[in-house]
Order: sequence, then C-alpha cells, then structure tokens
Amino acid sequence: MLSLRRLYSPCSYSYVVQRYCSSQAGRQAGKEPPPGNPQDAPPPPSFMYPDHIDTSGFQKALLAGGSAIAALANPWRADMVAVNGEVTGTPALRYMQERFKETREGQKILFDKPRITKETLDSLASHPPDSLGGVYFAFMNKYNLNPDARDKVQFVDDPELAYVMTRYRETHDLTHAVLEMPTNMLGEVLVKWVEGIQTRLPMCIGGAVFGPLRFRSKQRNKYLEVLPWAISVGTNAKFLPGVYYEQRWDQKIEDFR
Repeated sequence: MLSLRRLYSPCSYSYVVQRYCSSQAGRQAGKEPPPGNPQDAPPPPSFMYPDHIDTSGFQKALLAGGSAIAALANPWRADMVAVNGEVTGTPALRYMQERFKETREGQKILFDKPRITKETLDSLASHPPDSLGGVYFAFMNKYNLNPDARDKVQFVDDPELAYVMTRYRETHDLTHAVLEMPTNMLGEVLVKWVEGIQTRLPMCIGGAVFGPLRFRSKQRNKYLEVLPWAISVGTNAKFLPGVYYEQRWDQKIEDFR
C-alpha cells in the first residue's frame, strides 16, 4: 500500500494529473480506454469548450487536495496552481463574472472574448515606452515571458466561467507590469494580495497568506512595508481583469494608472 507521503508528493501527483488528462484526450479523440474495471473509465467526452475535461465532485476534491499540497511544496509549479484554481474557484469565478457585467467595458470583454497571445505581444513592439502597450512589451521581454505559456483551462464546467479564468491568467502579467511588480517571490505575493481582494480566487488568497512564510528577514521587512499599498490597490482600483487592455494599448501609462 502506498504511503500518503508518496501518494501526494508533487512528482507523483503531477503524474496522476497527466495520466488522467491524457486518458481524457484519448477518449475525446475517439480512442477507447485500456481494458479494466468499467468504474475506472473516464467520464464521457465533453463539448463545452475544446480543452474541457469532465470531472465529478469527488475527482475535483482529489485534484484540489493534491494540487494544493504540490503547490505549497513548490510555489513555482504553475501547472498545480492552475489546476487548484480551476477546481476550487467556481464561486469566485461567478463573482468575477458579475464584476465584468457591472461595466460596459467588462460586458464587451465577455461578449468579444479577446485573447492576449504571443501574436498580441509581438504587435506591441513599436509602441512608445510610455504607453500601456510599450510597458507591457518591455515587461514581458525583461522577464522573458510568453503569453502562450499559460496553462489552458480544463476543469471549469461552464464555458463563460472558463473564459473568465482564461482572462484572469492572460492579464496576470499585465497586473505585474502596470503595478511595476517583479516576478520574484515578493512581487508575486504582493500581486496575489491585489488579485485575491479583487477576484476572491482561493489560489490567490492562499498565495497571499502562505507565500510570506517562505520570506527571509529582508524580504519580510520589505513585504510589511509595501503590504498596505497592495491592499489599498486591491480594494480601491478598478477591477483589473475587466479592463479592455486591447483597446488601451496606446494610452499613456500614467493616465492609465
């Protein structure tokens, strides 16, 4: 019998997720699962959106627990953070959906469903450095980030909520850029405070609360100094995922801020 430590280690849990996802992908491609207990067969294919994977409540609970342990053990495991956000975030995604609907700009985003991709980033290369587009382009190049590297949404059981999660992920680096927050541990935790307050996503709140436990004394001192500012931004700023950035690339960054 496997020990709990082995069963929930980040490495073995990632393997379980990959096996589950690959079995679902094969099913959706028309391939039959290997012979075995029928109860072990994956759920029938889903056509909600191209990458959707059907999961039961029990399966979501397993994914939530395992991904949380893996992400806490290694906060840079973006794949585990992504899984945890999807299987625990439905109430928060519904809250975010309502926040989008509060403004015409947010409503238009839900209607148009714009995407921020590598092609989008490349198109901003000639934007002035003092514009929103120029600041975002410079930030992404400075940290060698690629918008297409974000994990695709798979476990959210509603097409529009899946887009809301996608929008959150694709604007995360923009939040870093406009707040001038680096991608190191301190910057990530401060951005998680802003995002946690604005989105109520459990993964953001967890990152904000538990992230500082890994800080060294110098980081902790800086964190305590800047934390009130992050809380103020999260509380008072416009709902950042609901900003139609694609229509504001030419806007002066100081006017935007």
